[in-house]
Amino acid sequence: MISVELAIELREAGLRWRPAPGDRFAIPDRGLDDQAFVLSDMIVQLHDLPGGEAVIGFNGTTEWALDDVERDEAVWLPHEHQLRELLGPGFRALERSGDGWRVAVADRADSFGASPEDAYALALLRVLRTT
Repeated sequence: MISVELAIELREAGLRWRPAPGDRFAIPDRGLDDQAFVLSDMIVQLHDLPGGEAVIGFNGTTEWALDDVERDEAVWLPHEHQLRELLGPGFRALERSGDGWRVAVADRADSFGASPEDAYALALLRVLRTT
């Protein structure tokens, strides 16, 4: 899983999240930075309010409860396959490189990360920043 800091960089570079069941996310700056949540049809759901605002609702949590969190307060933590898909047709390869991983994208310098997710995220960050 990518770090919250890298996820925030992706969001600031223009990555937009269209929440779907199975998506992971974090809620930074509320003492929950190290906690990853998963959107589900049962526990954590996306609700569209009448004014067009989307909130993430927490249903039936036992240890603590959050009523709703505005979608913009949450930070998407994309899965490896989602990051690869976001690279689109320019994606060329994911390869082991020393102690880490290398992602090759057409017309871009290679990106290196400690995990495949990090390498994909760093490659996507380059794409977003140069588009």
